[in-house]
Amino acid sequence: MDFLYQVLIYIHVLSVIASIGPFFILFPLIKKLPEAEQLLESYLETFRFVVTLTKHAGHVLVGSGILLVVTGPWTWGTPWIVMTLVIMFGSLFFLARAFSPLLRQFREGNQDKPALASKLHYALWKYLVLLALMLWFMVAKPALWW
Repeated sequence: MDFLYQVLIYIHVLSVIASIGPFFILFPLIKKLPEAEQLLESYLETFRFVVTLTKHAGHVLVGSGILLVVTGPWTWGTPWIVMTLVIMFGSLFFLARAFSPLLRQFREGNQDKPALASKLHYALWKYLVLLALMLWFMVAKPALWW
């Protein structure tokens, strides 16, 4: 394995960490949202920042993944790559619809905050399961068909 390919793998792994890791700080934050009054805006801004950060890390993840396929031994038709891409495109639609509308409702103020926090908590878990599933495909590299 040449040095460039190893560097690309390293960048890819770091971007996975940056794409998944920040979401875990949101769990304690979500618990505080229903009771938050003065700090509500800062909590919501933290949530928005985490989503933005992970989106940009996702750009690095996708870019390094493309370079790994182009320069490495895998093809675009490899089952684990196909499944990762399918889940990734699905997760993009999920990410766009899961968090922003709920955060907007929190800002409106006249909503049931505990119910919104519960929805955010559930959406966060669903998104993390999608990310973990993509991670499993990239690590396990299962031969689903051949």
